[in-house]
Amino acid sequence: MFYSATRIRLKARRAAAPAYGLWYQRSLSLIARYGLLALFFAGWQIASTAGWLNAAVIPPLDKIFVALWNGITEGALLGDITISLQRAGLAFAAAIVVGIPLGLFMGQIRPLEQALDPILQLFRQTSALALYPIFILLLGLGETSKVFVIFWAALFPILLSTISGVKEVDGKLLEMARTFGAGRLTLFYRVIVPASVPSIFVGLRLSATTALLLLIAAEMIGANQGIGFRVMNAQYNFQIPMMFAAIFLLAFAGLLANAILVILQRRLCRWNSRNH
Repeated sequence: MFYSATRIRLKARRAAAPAYGLWYQRSLSLIARYGLLALFFAGWQIASTAGWLNAAVIPPLDKIFVALWNGITEGALLGDITISLQRAGLAFAAAIVVGIPLGLFMGQIRPLEQALDPILQLFRQTSALALYPIFILLLGLGETSKVFVIFWAALFPILLSTISGVKEVDGKLLEMARTFGAGRLTLFYRVIVPASVPSIFVGLRLSATTALLLLIAAEMIGANQGIGFRVMNAQYNFQIPMMFAAIFLLAFAGLLANAILVILQRRLCRWNSRNH
């Protein structure tokens, strides 16, 4: 009986060893990935609370999160983020609808790319914020100009990444498809488009970040709602915790958008080992 109990304990230890090793590896991975960020926030909290930083300018994180919670529960920040995401989402969707098809065709049709590339490069090198006053004169100070300036800035990462993805399709894949009798249309939909998806998603992620950045700038000019307006209004009224709370809320929205795009990319590009 003693021998049997000893064997049971040994088996339990052996079974627990792999689980402990897996837990240990995951813990090390989390520390390596988020340890520096955690130290940064801890240092921020300690420095602001201890008076090493001016708490009136850089408040402690606990006050910021209290302001964030109050702003969400009372509805002020919730309404602002809803309106901001509507603006950015509409502009981002329009950039996808225009940028991906145009990029696919420009990457395939050389004369079209040669004709459009100079003007696209000119517009790409011109800051969207520099063009914003022109958009306001043409479209007014309402929603249309705000959405359009975000669309303008978000379009080029998608367009250029799509063109690059089409051009970088492996020639051996195209040759093999032609050998098996694939026509031009089949070659486009079955080979070129799927092979371009990883590059397209790189552009989508850059475009989503650009859309959120331009959103704040657009809402700081002539808006009475939105996260950008909330940041400026809080600064003018010296509500610094609320200002930081709005900034953090926008950062969380950006992280969420990026995470969604990463998940979609992994689902659509399961064949690509670099996405795992």
